[in-house]
Amino acid sequence: MKIKIWLILILVLLLLTLNYCSQTFDELMTIGKEKYDKKDYKGAIISYSKAIELNPNYSSAYYNRGICKYGLGDNYGTIEDYNKAIELDPEYSDAYNNRGACKYDLGDNYGALEDFNKAIELDPENSEAYNNRGTCKYVLGDKKGAIEDYNKTIELDPNYSKAYNNRGLCKSDLGDKNGAINDYNKAIELNPKFSETYNNRGHCKYGLGDNYGAIEDYNKAIELDPKLAVAYYNRGSCKDGLGDKKSAINDYNKAIELNPKYSKAYCNRGFCKAGLGDKKGAIEDYNKAIELDPKLSQAYNNRGLCKYELGDKKGAINDYNKAIELDPKLAVAYYNRGVCKYELGDKKGACNDFNKALDLGLYQAKNAIKDLCK
Repeated sequence: MKIKIWLILILVLLLLTLNYCSQTFDELMTIGKEKYDKKDYKGAIISYSKAIELNPNYSSAYYNRGICKYGLGDNYGTIEDYNKAIELDPEYSDAYNNRGACKYDLGDNYGALEDFNKAIELDPENSEAYNNRGTCKYVLGDKKGAIEDYNKTIELDPNYSKAYNNRGLCKSDLGDKNGAINDYNKAIELNPKFSETYNNRGHCKYGLGDNYGAIEDYNKAIELDPKLAVAYYNRGSCKDGLGDKKSAINDYNKAIELNPKYSKAYCNRGFCKAGLGDKKGAIEDYNKAIELDPKLSQAYNNRGLCKYELGDKKGAINDYNKAIELDPKLAVAYYNRGVCKYELGDKKGACNDFNKALDLGLYQAKNAIKDLCK
């Protein structure tokens, strides 16, 4: 009886093996696509790999496998597959575009830009490539060039919501908050579940002084994506601006819970703690912010304020010195350092700092100069 069972099992395995081996290239490609659609990336990779064994010269098999690897976060493996797809088909525009996206994710912005340029050269109507190139230009500081690419994306595909969102980011950074809001409105109209766009629109409203409108947008962003740390951070900033420091701290706590390396959230939480009288707790947060980002000038300035209020004027001056070293245009740091110097008897040094703060646009320094620098 046992022998019969084993024979049946062996026969089943043989039939399965024969069935697997008998799958055609087209069938394997179809199975790969079906698994990809179900987000079974590992299963899809197996099917595409088997298809490649049957036909190693079919560029789309490598391209599709690359997409699956990208879905698993394997950027280097993805690039290898796109390289092969391009080797087999040097005019594969989408392969250049996707390889550029991988390079961008890996921080190779210039390499990504080259790939996006090539994708557009091969296919001047590749709207995604224009959008991606715009994002590259934005990161490289060419915001006007980025807007030109987003304009082209929208011209080719008027329903491309991400392009409106991205163009809004550029406009906001260039000071055109109202123009940015118009773009965010359009992005939301096209995709009402675009959480990042609500967050971005909220940031513009905050910049225009509309704290309550901003909070509404941050609330919506959080409703759509409860793990969007930046929305909690931004909502916290609004609440702090409205005087609700305790509620702001709760939002900063959540942002830090979601992103324990969020240096600015520690810095802002510290500012709220200081405002509530917890200077030592604030210093702990500033210390953490500086540990995570040693170039965060505002954290040094704020920590200096706490040290000053705790009576450590020399320690405060050291922090102001560092803040100024990192950001020579941080007017408030010169002003604060001037106050410390004056109280330590260095009137000349204090007045030099007050004058520098005034030159940088901090007009409250004018009163200090009038009252203390006679």
